[in-house]
Amino acid sequence: MENTPNIYAACFSPNGLTCQLVQQITHHIGHFIQVQTITEWNFTLPSKRTTPLQAKENDWVIVGLPVYASRLPNLLLPYLNSWSGNGAIAVPIVTFGNRSYGNALIELKELLEAKGFKIAGAAAFVAEHAFAHNLAQGRPNSLDLQQADTFAEDVYKRWHAFPNHLPSITVPGIGAPDYGGYYQPLGEDGSPVRFLKAKPVVTKEKCRNCEICANVCPMGSVEKGNFGNVIGICIKCNACINACPTNARSFTDEAYLSHIRFLESHYASNKAKNELF
Repeated sequence: MENTPNIYAACFSPNGLTCQLVQQITHHIGHFIQVQTITEWNFTLPSKRTTPLQAKENDWVIVGLPVYASRLPNLLLPYLNSWSGNGAIAVPIVTFGNRSYGNALIELKELLEAKGFKIAGAAAFVAEHAFAHNLAQGRPNSLDLQQADTFAEDVYKRWHAFPNHLPSITVPGIGAPDYGGYYQPLGEDGSPVRFLKAKPVVTKEKCRNCEICANVCPMGSVEKGNFGNVIGICIKCNACINACPTNARSFTDEAYLSHIRFLESHYASNKAKNELF
């Protein structure tokens, strides 16, 4: 039927944790609004970012991205800005690795509003850090997923109470135009470090040429047939490293490794909380 709503589980998730939370929330909301099907809109890989999401007025879009340097991943912004909301309901979600979600949530919320979506709720969830694995290790855990279910129910209740005039959702942070800039990584001694050009190296004796690393790179930057060659931008998501079955890939850049040591020494014992709005 023309008026049957679609509900989209939309996510960028190189290591899968953001998608896990988005899917949990989407399916729980879908239960309440009684949709027949849920559309998985995983735009992690370059091939999935060729078609913009174009929602209808009564659709729901649950959209999640990880936080990079206190912001949304900047290379995803052109794709997100190609979307059309047309008055659909959106629920922006960001995941962060135990340090801070900075201004990423307000950035995603404002971007979706500018594209014509109506915001029914927003959330920042803690998830295991992509490269400093001692930060939020094992999260989202069962308690986080329970909170995700509660959040989904609260979002539905808000929409059900005000289906035509959703109350404004306020989230903390610095908004447009610059969203507070980007977080400056620090080294082990607390001084600024730069590692934008750092790329993973391959131990050839361990590499089986299985192509997994090339297939999971969200930027399409690992050259097939020459897996040690990173031919494009590396966003340090560690998807290729985490997926490698033989542990053949690693970073050796000292500035990057020093930043990991800084994070683990300052935030590993921190138990950050999910923030729901």
